Amino acid sequence: MIGSHVAVGGGLVKVGLAEADQIGAEIIQLFAGNPRSWAPGAANPAADEAFRAACAERQLPVVVHAPHLINLGAPSDLVLSRSLAALELTLQRASDLGAIAVVVHAGSSVTPGRRATALAALPNLISPLVDRADPEVRLLIEPTAGAGESMASTIASTAEYLQAVNDERVGLCLDTCHLHAAGEDLAAPDLLDDLRNIALIHVNDSRDPRGSHRDRHESLDAGTIGLPTLAAFLAHPVLAEVPMLVETPTHERDVALLKSVKRPTPV
Repeated sequence: MIGSHVAVGGGLVKVGLAEADQIGAEIIQLFAGNPRSWAPGAANPAADEAFRAACAERQLPVVVHAPHLINLGAPSDLVLSRSLAALELTLQRASDLGAIAVVVHAGSSVTPGRRATALAALPNLISPLVDRADPEVRLLIEPTAGAGESMASTIASTAEYLQAVNDERVGLCLDTCHLHAAGEDLAAPDLLDDLRNIALIHVNDSRDPRGSHRDRHESLDAGTIGLPTLAAFLAHPVLAEVPMLVETPTHERDVALLKSVKRPTPV
């Protein structure tokens, strides 16, 4: 499945599904509220049900991206409690919308030297949330670009993070821009050999060079990764059946381009 993040301001069906139809998305991702606010959006059960029914009619899977403020590695009890509450609410909203997954950033340990402590705390934070969540909604951890005290960014640190979580119900959402920014060579044929539970890929080019630790997405084949490197990465056998989404400035163009890369026309 190939699709895109879609905007839903102005209506889940009227705006979000209209874009999905226009760009030929086979899977979509959305924010269920303001991604930069702790406050949840106002509930609208009728709109949720209409969206859920319309997606079911289209056989269109939905992924919900959790707010950017969530940090499961925070040293602050206040930030951590708000993060857990916001993630639990996002999981519930995903269930209301009939979504298949929630993507949340891996987070930052904030203070130098705290990463091991923050990793050790993850099982007691994440597994209880998953226990209470709808089993049809999978929690996916997204490694970040490696800035600051990122808890997961490279392949090695991501494997450590997933090992610390120690819950097979929790999967991974990899982002090509983030991996590139973290310093990984996306064309390396064995790059993904040590990862498991990859359930989703965000396919984005990058405005910045490899190893920059800057999370700035660019349209496919218009950034510093380039289409040949993206194609090499996406050809890894472990990704053969993994859904892919673009989060770029040019959704329609990039969905079509990604389809052409993954499904080349026979000569």
